[in-house]
Amino acid sequence: MAVSFRLRTQKTAGKAPLYARVQDVNLKVNLMLSTHLDVDIETWNKPHTGRAFKAYINSPDGRRAYELSEEIKHSIESLLSQNIMLTSAMTEKLIDDIVYREERIITAQKQHYVTLNQYIDRFITSISSGARQTEKGTNYAASTVKSVRAAMTQFGNFQIEKGRNIDFQDVDMNFYHEYTAYLKEKNYSINSIGKCIKELKTILRAAESEGYEVNPKYKDKKFKGTRIEVDSIYLTRDDLSKIMSADISKLSQGYDLARDIFMVGVWTAQRVSDYNNLSRENIKQHRIPKIIDNKLVYKEFQTVEIRQKKTGSKVSVPVSSELKSILERYDYQLPHLDDQVLNRYMKEICKMAGLDELVEIQTTKGGKAVKELKHKWELVHSHTARRTGATLMYLAGMDYYDIMRITGHTSPTMLKKYIKADSIEVADKITDKYNYFD
Repeated sequence: MAVSFRLRTQKTAGKAPLYARVQDVNLKVNLMLSTHLDVDIETWNKPHTGRAFKAYINSPDGRRAYELSEEIKHSIESLLSQNIMLTSAMTEKLIDDIVYREERIITAQKQHYVTLNQYIDRFITSISSGARQTEKGTNYAASTVKSVRAAMTQFGNFQIEKGRNIDFQDVDMNFYHEYTAYLKEKNYSINSIGKCIKELKTILRAAESEGYEVNPKYKDKKFKGTRIEVDSIYLTRDDLSKIMSADISKLSQGYDLARDIFMVGVWTAQRVSDYNNLSRENIKQHRIPKIIDNKLVYKEFQTVEIRQKKTGSKVSVPVSSELKSILERYDYQLPHLDDQVLNRYMKEICKMAGLDELVEIQTTKGGKAVKELKHKWELVHSHTARRTGATLMYLAGMDYYDIMRITGHTSPTMLKKYIKADSIEVADKITDKYNYFD
């Protein structure tokens, strides 16, 4: 499976049309299609990691050509990964929709009419740039933008496969049943289908508030994204010890960084988007006066101050000795690591650490809930750190409201779903706290 770009010209200078070569051996797809983009021949033929190319893509024309070609590549590869047999007509329409999207939006605006697809593009652009903000007046978190974009990609793929455009008035119960059936056929989980529906409804609600005539059926009780509680894991203190003592010296330095960043997530109980960029600015020193044995003393400690990107909430996390040692290692300037890379590295580290106990999890296949066994290391990802931190706080005896002040959860109910201590651990905690069972 591959999408590449090439110039079909004999010229060595000036501009030339850019073509997309689409190949997939398994699906027997082999297409060569125009992208409708003209690029600078000399620059495009140079290494795309060089200074000349980087300077080119910083120019208006170069940036447009590069960004649109990347979007074409990712969109086509997304369809191929779903084993969709792409025809020339389907692919041409996809490319056409991407390249001429902005022009069509402008034209539609001039004509005082915007289609649903045009509104979606405009919505995503506005939440990405910060032009549109949340109800709390904050920018949309990168994870939220990513979720909306992914959901709308599937909505676009659905339209391509069905060979028709869905507009505001087309979103009725018939569409709902057809769309959810399509996603089930693609083996999307119940929760993923629910997210696709949820994000679409969010956009429809925004459009309706701006005066667009939206089919009211999207507000029907049956027009909803179902969700099931997914079994998630947390790591015990013993697990964390194994991770920290795992010999990863033969791996690249990136693995050391991944482990440290993950452990920062554990000791702060924050989302990866919040703990992945900690700097000295987030660290505050405190000196609190106290009276002990009729004497004035001062308690000195540090906190990590974070404005959560998703909620806009400000939280203060006391700096533990474990967290302090990590931050000092990086002079309180924690490097950034892509969360996908972090997930991949942590799975490998956890496997090396021997976290191979089998865990029964509930998942979905073809829209149906199923149970399966997986090794614990397979289930570790960046969010496991936050869940682990919250659970360990609970097992240490902290009450829900104190934990909420650190995690930023808005209700005990939400937090309770988050904490994943097993029944034995909870029983142990209860017997330590109360003498009723003595």
